[in-house]
Amino acid sequence: MATNNDDMKQGNLHTGLLDNKQKWNSNTTEKFRTKDMQKITANLASERKRLPIYPVRKEICLQVKNNASLIVIGETGSGKTTQIPQFLYHSGLGGNGIIACTQPRRVAAVTIAERVASEMGTRLGSKVGYTVRFDDTSSPATKIKYMTDGMLLREAMNDQLLRRYNIIILDEAHVRTIHTDILFGVIKNCQQLRATNPQLNPLKIMIMSATLDPQHFINYLDNAKVIYIEGRQFPIQIMYTSQPQPDYLHSALVAILQVHKLHPPHWGIVVFLTGQEEIESLERLLKSHLKHLVNNVAEILICPMFAGLPPRQQMKVFEPSPSNSRKVVLATNLAETSVTIKDIKIVIDTGMVKVRQYNSRTGFDVLTVQPIAKDQALQRTGRAGRESSGMCYRLYTEDSYHELSSHTRPEIQRCNLTGVALQMLAIGIKDVINFDFIDRPPVNNLRNALEQLYQLGAVEKMDYIQLTQLGKTMARFPLEPRFSKILLTAKNYNCTEEIVTLVALLSEDSILYTPYDKREQALEVRRKLTSPEGDHVTLLNLYKAFKSAKGSKDWCYQNFINIRAMKSAIAIRQQLCQICQTIGIPLVSCNHDTSLVRRCLLAGLFLNTAELQTDSGYLTIANHLPVAIHPTSCLFGAKPAYVVYTDLVQTTKCYMRDLSLIEPEWLSEMAPDYFRSLKN
Repeated sequence: MATNNDDMKQGNLHTGLLDNKQKWNSNTTEKFRTKDMQKITANLASERKRLPIYPVRKEICLQVKNNASLIVIGETGSGKTTQIPQFLYHSGLGGNGIIACTQPRRVAAVTIAERVASEMGTRLGSKVGYTVRFDDTSSPATKIKYMTDGMLLREAMNDQLLRRYNIIILDEAHVRTIHTDILFGVIKNCQQLRATNPQLNPLKIMIMSATLDPQHFINYLDNAKVIYIEGRQFPIQIMYTSQPQPDYLHSALVAILQVHKLHPPHWGIVVFLTGQEEIESLERLLKSHLKHLVNNVAEILICPMFAGLPPRQQMKVFEPSPSNSRKVVLATNLAETSVTIKDIKIVIDTGMVKVRQYNSRTGFDVLTVQPIAKDQALQRTGRAGRESSGMCYRLYTEDSYHELSSHTRPEIQRCNLTGVALQMLAIGIKDVINFDFIDRPPVNNLRNALEQLYQLGAVEKMDYIQLTQLGKTMARFPLEPRFSKILLTAKNYNCTEEIVTLVALLSEDSILYTPYDKREQALEVRRKLTSPEGDHVTLLNLYKAFKSAKGSKDWCYQNFINIRAMKSAIAIRQQLCQICQTIGIPLVSCNHDTSLVRRCLLAGLFLNTAELQTDSGYLTIANHLPVAIHPTSCLFGAKPAYVVYTDLVQTTKCYMRDLSLIEPEWLSEMAPDYFRSLKN
């Protein structure tokens, strides 16, 4: 025993010496880091003073002080997003509370927070932080917080008065995401309630945009004050095609190659496309053509940018390109707002965008490709003039531009509102139908959303619609209601381990990475993990294999797995497990009986079921809509009699994505009321 105690003492002493040494090294490193930070901050301070917004900083603060609500129309490049929160903080207008600045895109919230932290000479997560879905880099010390609009809406579920915040800035308000539109009503009500309570700090609201029509918001916010800020937008030459372009992807390729021959390599290009598939297709075509270019032409550095790309890979677009090479960013509408990509002087605009459309007749959300609006065209063009003069090649005619609608239709008027209705009820909004929307969505869409919540068991119809206990629990998860219901159902089928994992994997868009030049090899390698039960069980097999390989980078590379996306899914899984632990849901595995997993999927996806027809096609059971199995599904080519799917996507056909085969008797077992009503 004495020897053991001596060993323990020696160990403690040794550890203490190491700790002191590590502390000394840490302090020394911190001194160098602090000097570097001070130098960076000093350089950024001179940049800040050159921004158009800097001379009017006192006027902005004065207007915020004297007005409850303020609308700021700041031209692209004015510096409003990064500078206004800092002006308000340094003026003391934020008081002891937090200054929140919402962004419609998570990549913008992250990159802007990093920039502002550098400008203020502070560590990210200290005085300046960000909060996006499944990633919170803020602390009790945070005074300026950039966040997605959806995360602020979730905070309102816990505190309808948002007491932590003294100033809320809704940036890029013209984007009009579904969460932004709900936030308009929530914070307007919050401001009114706090104004009548002398014990609470008044709430200041700021609406910011470059392309906003202010009158609509002036009326909504009770004659809010408007201020205009000139930008540092440089001249942009806009060119149109002489004829309509039926194949805009090919036209984009031709435009890139022409620009590459005509202009210096330091002129970066951003090409606006509709989604990941188009981006990967154009990347493949571009690489193929680059092989045939003469040797003295500069290299092209292709940088994809889309939502399914892991955040770190998205950040590559912000890195400077090597000398004698041209950066070509292939982007979705992620690149339209907020972020400034260095060296971009040329925009190639296909004029198209992929949007989610809800059909109240069929009850389905479908992704469709459609022309952009004029305000989107303006935003895209503005990407070329952030740092110097630029050029915009619009791959459509000038007549086509004039035929575009003036403004993008708000998302709330064209999307499924089931998730939003659940959040609104959880916040305490009793009358969802008559809520004070800035632009009212179709009443049928709201009624359908409440009906879907009723079918999920989340609400009950009393004197007014109210959440059931199940609905309250569902609202605690940062998930779509259908996934929350699946997760909560898993408790009764002893497969919570698998369902938590599956929901986390489905929250990431790009677990599988299939290079265009190695597609057959990737499919062959994955075949050993493919399940005849469908895509959902295949995903679980991939996860188990990843864990068995201990997250090896080599294994991921050999199996064409996106390791960053997988690690992100694991982080999401951990957060979901924490919520399950908090509400008393045990994590139990069904082991090899994955039929239980497929049964549970039906608890939330019963509307997403289809039946094989005699002509080998499929019809959805709910609405008899013709659908097909997506070519990327492991069930493609098979003909299961009944399937459940996660999503529909509209291209040449209406495709079902992420499928599992099911037994017909499960339908009435997992959603008895719904399928009984269908029979009747």
